[in-house]
Amino acid sequence: MKHCNQDFDKLHEECGVFGVYNKGEVENVTSLCYYGLYALQHRGQESCGIAVNDSGVITNYRDLGLVNEVFTDRVLQTLGTGRMGLGHVRYATKGARRRSNAQPLVINHIKGTMALAHNGNLTNAAELREAHELAGGLFHTTSDTEVLAYAISGQRLKAPSIEKAVEQAMPLLRGAYSIVLMSPRKMIAARDPRGFRPLCMGKIGESVVFASESCALNAVGATFVRDIDPGEIVVVTADGIQSIRTHCGQETSFCVFEYVYFARPDSVIEGASVHKARIRAGEYLAKEQPVEADVVIGVPDSGLDAALGYARGSGIPYGIGFLKNKYIGRTFIAPNQAQRENDVRIKLNPIAATVAGKRVVMVDDSIVRGTTSLKIIKLLREAGAKEVHMRLSCPPFLYPCYFGTDIDSSENLIAYNHTIEEIREIIGADTLGYLSKEALGNLAPDCKLGFCNGCFTGNYRHDAPLQDQKNRFEQKIVK
Repeated sequence: MKHCNQDFDKLHEECGVFGVYNKGEVENVTSLCYYGLYALQHRGQESCGIAVNDSGVITNYRDLGLVNEVFTDRVLQTLGTGRMGLGHVRYATKGARRRSNAQPLVINHIKGTMALAHNGNLTNAAELREAHELAGGLFHTTSDTEVLAYAISGQRLKAPSIEKAVEQAMPLLRGAYSIVLMSPRKMIAARDPRGFRPLCMGKIGESVVFASESCALNAVGATFVRDIDPGEIVVVTADGIQSIRTHCGQETSFCVFEYVYFARPDSVIEGASVHKARIRAGEYLAKEQPVEADVVIGVPDSGLDAALGYARGSGIPYGIGFLKNKYIGRTFIAPNQAQRENDVRIKLNPIAATVAGKRVVMVDDSIVRGTTSLKIIKLLREAGAKEVHMRLSCPPFLYPCYFGTDIDSSENLIAYNHTIEEIREIIGADTLGYLSKEALGNLAPDCKLGFCNGCFTGNYRHDAPLQDQKNRFEQKIVK
């Protein structure tokens, strides 16, 4: 059966990570991880997991589903309270959607036990996996994370400490990885030298919290301290916090789409507000793609801030054009084929009082394949909209992303195969306008890092894979 999901026509980011080292201020580490993952649910809805460290013994539970579905009261009680905790939410971009690929991974190696949660994609994962398999390594998942775990545990055989093993493993890894790792006595956070994916640190008293986004820190009552720098390894022990900066100082390539769509608007990443970046995108759109209209509306959720910016920049009134059904989760399964074909109606309803008889500017973050945009525009016309002018707060997607999203080729991208005018006709809009590449680079002027925009330009600031990454591990297990 097909899942009813209005976001199947969106880009998806691979996951979110969360970790806490309790120095006495946290009453229940498991509960804190639960609420942290709840705040990061937007980064992954396919599976989730929590690993808890109690006096060096790591207990782990992971499964397919949303955080509130997987972690019932009974499951949370079996995990205990613990001294350290590690959490993960996942959307599968490369490994298949199966329980074995859920994280955190708990690895038992010759020097002890390690739990690992990872956000990103390794572009040389296939080569690394093959090398480990030729050396006798046995893999139980099809995700990059197990490859990463092998790289670290392999270095641990000769390294004097787990943090030294991470430091020695990093030169072997290419691509994107923001990780939180837990050993019996230490918690380690590390970020690839390019800084593709976000990772930040906060505190509750002296207790240390790591999260993919600052919104998760806010959700658990932690005070934001700083972002983990690209290439940095942060080690937390009973003695304090240590920073290892051996791999810092390289050219950075932070994913600009974090500001456009992936991150929650209440997050601040690398010094720049996501909310303000999206407002700015709308203001640029109003200047670059003006149109005469009566009302500006946004497509929930990430299109709302950009729509507000467009209204401000154009002087056209802003209106609430859609009601999103908050009671239907992303795992909802439509009961029959007719309903599945109209899946957008289940989750998104136009407000006729806002759009009827009016020329409407509809702002969304992107068009990937075009199918959802077609359905939403049809809904607006059925609600009485006289004209529908679609505006996108990013440039056209033309090329694959190798660093943590589910665009693995250009073949299914509507903008790669059609002109803007052809896309307009396909989705049924009166006009269609995209944000320029130049404006995209100016969305977050406070951001401390350089941007990766390879999916828009084809110019990657880091090595692309040496071979096709599509289903690169799956063919080994499918008979």
